[in-house]
Amino acid sequence: MSDKEFDKSLALAGVCQSAALVQQFARKGKADDAAFVASIQSLLATNPENIEDIFGNLASLRQGFVTLEAQLSSKPAAKDAEITRYIASLLGLERKLARQPSKLAELGERIEHIKRQQSLYALTDEPMLANMARIYSDIISPIGPRIQVAGDPNLLKQTAIQHRVRALLLAGIRAAVLWRQLGGKRRQILLSRRTVLENAEKALKRINH
Repeated sequence: MSDKEFDKSLALAGVCQSAALVQQFARKGKADDAAFVASIQSLLATNPENIEDIFGNLASLRQGFVTLEAQLSSKPAAKDAEITRYIASLLGLERKLARQPSKLAELGERIEHIKRQQSLYALTDEPMLANMARIYSDIISPIGPRIQVAGDPNLLKQTAIQHRVRALLLAGIRAAVLWRQLGGKRRQILLSRRTVLENAEKALKRINH
């Protein structure tokens, strides 16, 4: 397994982690804090030394690799159709975004603006999350189709949950951009399923030891 193949699986785990966290917030109103911070932090990692640095470290992607492993499992019971839909939607939206250079440029500018705000706010403070959510609504949502998030209606009405869900969807798009930049293609997920699964298992062994 080449390092590039491992890096591709790592980026795909980033997409999976965002999808899993969206589901947790939408259905339970809370999610794993460390995974949430890692996914949000990835948005601001624009000049990383390596792929792992984008998410902080490999352990920060545990949720993503667990989700990726489950989704590629040969056991139907392990798969989650809702998470599959979120992942497919994120990858589809990223492809549309890639065809619109002006939107990509605007996205880069808006993220740089958020990076400058770090002197005023912590990463997960409400104003920061609100700004990330606004970027998703302004730039990603219009290129459609919109991702229909399922969950508890009472939770989904809450502004704080909406901000977290949209910020995570934006992080999922960022991971999808990274995956494509590394040579990822949707058909490879099926055609190279064994390699992706082996990389997920390899990552989880490293994390657990």
